[in-house]
Amino acid sequence: MPSPVAEIPAAEPDIAAAHYAAKLAFETDCSDVHAAFAAGKSDFVLLDVRSPALFAQSHIPCAINLPHGKMTAHRMSEWARDTLFVVYCAGPHCNGADKAAFRLAKLGLKAKLMIGGMTGWADEGLAFEQGVPVAA
Repeated sequence: MPSPVAEIPAAEPDIAAAHYAAKLAFETDCSDVHAAFAAGKSDFVLLDVRSPALFAQSHIPCAINLPHGKMTAHRMSEWARDTLFVVYCAGPHCNGADKAAFRLAKLGLKAKLMIGGMTGWADEGLAFEQGVPVAA
């Protein structure tokens, strides 16, 4: 009798590769976002989709605060159509980032969810910023 793990056979490697490639097209993680910024390879816009009050208390460096309800065609026209947006919210218990990614996709824009959100960033031991950035 197989273990509970092996009771359902694992997918064939080619099927598994296609599944995980598709999954990674929808998400990224805190470590990859941090590494991209640390290397100066910010080929995406990081959006914190929580409330302005929560953003001011603490947020991920380089993030722009834009709650999903404020993502309109007019507002998003500030960026090129081919911009990749990475969205995050409080953490795994919050679906605000999912709502933001959905809204961006409905607007015809590319988006990835940063899995873990603020909770994941903290779990990685990464630094936060406080306050609201002042426009130059």
